[in-house]
Amino acid sequence: MTTTAITPALSGTYTIDPAHSRIGFVARHAMVTKVRGSFNAFNGAVTVDADKPEQSSVDLSIDVDSIDTRNADRDGHLRTNDFLDVANHPTITFRSTDARFDGETLELAGDLTVRGVTQPVTVPFSFEGSATDPFGNQRLGFEGQHAISRKDYGITWNAALETGGVLVSDKIVLEFEISLVKNTNNA
Repeated sequence: MTTTAITPALSGTYTIDPAHSRIGFVARHAMVTKVRGSFNAFNGAVTVDADKPEQSSVDLSIDVDSIDTRNADRDGHLRTNDFLDVANHPTITFRSTDARFDGETLELAGDLTVRGVTQPVTVPFSFEGSATDPFGNQRLGFEGQHAISRKDYGITWNAALETGGVLVSDKIVLEFEISLVKNTNNA
């Protein structure tokens, strides 16, 4: 049975299922097209409190070295000091500081740390529903996106185009498609 509301029965602690989740990003390239990428390794713990949504929390860690834009040369460049500097900053983290839920949208505020720089962000998530999978696991689904300025995180490398503009946009859209699995110790 699938439900479309977060009810008290769904409260508890959850783990992000990386095999059924995606954490990605979109950047404009050469001012004319979008390049999409994702991080293939991440983990996170989520606490859901249906009665007091503001007490819900998220703790997410992303392995920067797992970046994948389907182009090995570009991925290699993104790992360097020009962009994410994986040698000195191997993880991107998000730790929530507040949560508000109106029944359809979860506004999750928190601290996003990229390249050692922490900035406050608020990501709106839509609740996609809940279901029990064939293995008896309680699952919740959320999708969200949020635009950031990469310059806010000290990522300033770029190249000017002969026709005007720059090679890589400052605006990066973060994309989240998250499947949570309820921990069995709070069933």
